[in-house]
Amino acid sequence: MAFLEIKDLKKIYPTGEEALKGITFNINTNEFISVIGPSGGGKSTLLRCINRLIEPTSGSIVFEGIEMTHLNRKQLKLTRRRIGMIFQEFNLIDRLPVIINVLCGRLGSTSLLRSLFRKFHKSDVEKAIELCERVGIKDHIYKRADELSGGQRQRVGVARALIQNPDILLVDEPISSLDMRIQHEVMDLICSLCKEENVAALVSIHDVKLAVEYSNRILGLQDGVVVFEGTSDKLDKETLNRIYKYD
Repeated sequence: MAFLEIKDLKKIYPTGEEALKGITFNINTNEFISVIGPSGGGKSTLLRCINRLIEPTSGSIVFEGIEMTHLNRKQLKLTRRRIGMIFQEFNLIDRLPVIINVLCGRLGSTSLLRSLFRKFHKSDVEKAIELCERVGIKDHIYKRADELSGGQRQRVGVARALIQNPDILLVDEPISSLDMRIQHEVMDLICSLCKEENVAALVSIHDVKLAVEYSNRILGLQDGVVVFEGTSDKLDKETLNRIYKYD
């Protein structure tokens, strides 16, 4: 059995738009898979359906033997602890310090009362400081999040996801708003930390060259359909034309 199994996953929005039209693929333990394709092809919807930030219309999502689509709210909260998410727009609380933003990754495992009064466990605080050091932002842990650069903010997002101790990371366009040098730094960071922590990753990414450089396997989405699945050496010009519908 695969680590994560997606079968015939469909999403139809209330507008009638078919964002996903029967997506099927598997992820194995420790794989780093990139999802490429044009804007509107279904990449972000796919990631958000897997952890049910968006409710799929139909299909199956089996994560470590658990059918995600059958979980009630309480069961889903427990399962989401094992699924980290890194967002394109960072999703930080700007007025709060970096260290608290990182600790927000523990909210699924911390009582509401402790969270409200920021009474996080000592072990969680120590882990947050360790992660901030590993991602290169230890000198900024008491700064407000809105004082940081884009690359630094994304590093906070990486640390926040990893403090969950996840089994898989869902990463949605993590570098699209960053300059080229910082893009490589952030991808290096995510990839190396996934290897160190034995975490699988499914990464939506707009840059084909970076997808080829970092991935074990690539999925190509076009109009809600998987039109390519394979290793980077199979991603030839003809395949790219099929994914992106180049002239």
